[in-house]
Amino acid sequence: MSDKYLSFTQSTIGQLLVKNLGLPNPVALERYAVGDPLVKGAVLVGGRGRLAESLPGILGALDIETAEARADGARYKGLVFDASGLTAPDQLEALRDFFTPVLRSLESCPRVVVIGTPPERLDGEERIAQRALEGFTRSLGKEIGRGGTVQLVYVAEGAEEAATSTLAFLLSPKSAYVSGQVIRIGAHGSSTAEPVADWTRPLAGKVALVTGASRGIGEQIARVLHRDGATVVGVDVPQAADPLVRLMEDLAGDWLTLDITAVDAPQRIARHLQEKHGGVDVVVHNAGITRDKKLANMTADRWESVIAVNVVAPERITAELLAQNVINPNGRVVGVASIAGIAGNVGQTNYAASKAGVIGFVDSLADKLTDGITINAVAPGFIITQMTAAVPLATREVGQRLNAMAQGGLPVDVAETIAWYASPGSTAVNGNVVRVCGQMMLGA
Repeated sequence: MSDKYLSFTQSTIGQLLVKNLGLPNPVALERYAVGDPLVKGAVLVGGRGRLAESLPGILGALDIETAEARADGARYKGLVFDASGLTAPDQLEALRDFFTPVLRSLESCPRVVVIGTPPERLDGEERIAQRALEGFTRSLGKEIGRGGTVQLVYVAEGAEEAATSTLAFLLSPKSAYVSGQVIRIGAHGSSTAEPVADWTRPLAGKVALVTGASRGIGEQIARVLHRDGATVVGVDVPQAADPLVRLMEDLAGDWLTLDITAVDAPQRIARHLQEKHGGVDVVVHNAGITRDKKLANMTADRWESVIAVNVVAPERITAELLAQNVINPNGRVVGVASIAGIAGNVGQTNYAASKAGVIGFVDSLADKLTDGITINAVAPGFIITQMTAAVPLATREVGQRLNAMAQGGLPVDVAETIAWYASPGSTAVNGNVVRVCGQMMLGA
């Protein structure tokens, strides 16, 4: 599927109409391709916080060119400002002092990252100053334009060295459709990260389970995890066996067909992973369904089926894998929530409840997991798939334009975010829910 309006605006007549009529003017987003550098250009770093001195070294280890002082005429692909040293509201002026002079010096599709300290761990004026960073980054994300993204990364004290995988993701084209997000490192569980030998294949030697893997977002998750080195085990319903088998054969992976809501599904999945692979490193709960109706017209079967597939099955499967020690140390559990679970949606009380339940699932386990195992979720916004292609034109256009990037995302955008969670270097990234929505105007 493609965004026809985006394609139109890239034409001569499209640009003329956009300019004269004030229409949305989306920028074709840069996305990562195998062999590309993480960042095509220089990143300007600044600030006087806990990571300021180490940032050039962290980015240098990722082969990212950095500059520590503005130069006349220089252009930048990214900006990283360490605001963790701001301890009072009147010090917030440092944000304006750093950003205002360089915002017009950014390349197309730039990346901006602000680093802070989790406010909930602070008191008094320092807590106020650090909480203020959220309003700043969310607003800048809606101003930056040109396909740019802006993120806030709260790094807990002691977790400074665990920020590498997150900076690699947020500064690269892999985060093309992620903007206006607040990410916490070291807030739950471990504050360290496992070394990554090869940043181009961080999942080499790992086994990844993906449910709902035969098409759409699930297919792209499988492909990206395979690209990053994982052996993928795809799971889908028996009716999807043919495309599932073709995909897994293409990826040199493995497959299992079953209904994840079946009583014995968790045990069958656990047994398959243990017997054929000796365990699993990454579990992605992607399978999901919709059965939309306004609540006044909602039948019991519509409600129960959505809750069963979208949230009950992931909870049961995860519980079984943990109980049998099938998830290896430093393993990853990732749930696929939705913007509907945050902002709600007409006709989707069942779906929104299930996806908010996925967020609750993350909250319930983030502080209980051991051995470096983490749990996080993605919350996609309007992602262009065969399913959304069937949405009425007017509704579809609103869904695609009502975000800071004025366009829909692609399944690969969700997959790249999951791959960041899955990285061995993301052990300190735990308990997060990151929206993949182009900074949608709805919801938090």
